[in-house]
Amino acid sequence: MKIEDKIVSSVISGLKALYGQDVPEKMVQVQKTKKEFEGHLTLVVFPFLKMSKKGPEQTAQEIGEYLSANESAVAAFNVIKGFLNLTIASDTWIELLNEIQADKQYGLTEATENSPLVMIEYSSPNTNKPLHLGHVRNNLLGKALANIMAANGNKVVKTNIVNDRGIHICKSMLAWKKYGNGETPESTGKKGDHLVGDYYVAFDKHYKAEIAALMEKGMSKEEAEAASPLMQEAREMLVQWEAGDPEVRALWTMMNNWVYAGFDETYRKMGVDFDKIYYESETYLEGKEKVMEGLEKGFLYRKEDGSVWADLTAEGLDHKLLLRLMVPLCT
Repeated sequence: MKIEDKIVSSVISGLKALYGQDVPEKMVQVQKTKKEFEGHLTLVVFPFLKMSKKGPEQTAQEIGEYLSANESAVAAFNVIKGFLNLTIASDTWIELLNEIQADKQYGLTEATENSPLVMIEYSSPNTNKPLHLGHVRNNLLGKALANIMAANGNKVVKTNIVNDRGIHICKSMLAWKKYGNGETPESTGKKGDHLVGDYYVAFDKHYKAEIAALMEKGMSKEEAEAASPLMQEAREMLVQWEAGDPEVRALWTMMNNWVYAGFDETYRKMGVDFDKIYYESETYLEGKEKVMEGLEKGFLYRKEDGSVWADLTAEGLDHKLLLRLMVPLCT
């Protein structure tokens, strides 16, 4: 029995003993005690003044004395005007916790055919580096929320949207191709996601060195970034990937599989799982078609470098990049 129910039952008995009156449960108002007062639960005594024919303080005092003498759940009480503040005995809390512990289904509601369908998406990593602390937070919150929703009788689908393509993926691929000397997770003893992440860092290191060298020759930073041979190679690799180049696709598949194996190991250690995984590489063409449609209808605009943007300033936002490169759609 819930503690509140025990108190309500004892108050009803007390009113009968003290004032000879039978009262319905709905007349007994028990609520959490305000934090500025001592106690756990508070009984509102104003509804009982007519039957007690006494003031609120005296009525609360009499009921409090009755409960203290006859209800083991009440360890102490205090009266604040027309409110009776009750302190619940420690043994009662322990008894309640033991009941909860013994009930394996406590608080759980089974889903039915008519239960709401809820999708919860979490993790959403990129396949060019390991999961980081932000992913840990995201994963644990996502799994916890999924568990809570399922425990409340919802049909839950846990999903993960993986960003497995794009210029950032090509950066780690190009760096491995240039500087990797055939390294693999097996040959290095590293988790696959960590190994690929090392090459993403290596790309950035060499890219910055190129920028510095070009700037020493008199270029501005913007000019150097635009002229970087390494970045141009990465962009060309992305174009080749979108064109379905067999060699580039094979490299992409190999390195992504290294990353997935590393991710799976981390997910297992965290106790995180998914019902459905969506890959950007399987959905980006549909998204690109929508971008092209928006461009044709004038909702979007294209810059000189071929990228496509949305102007959201009218909504109080910024300009949003939607498509980096204007390359033919793959079929």
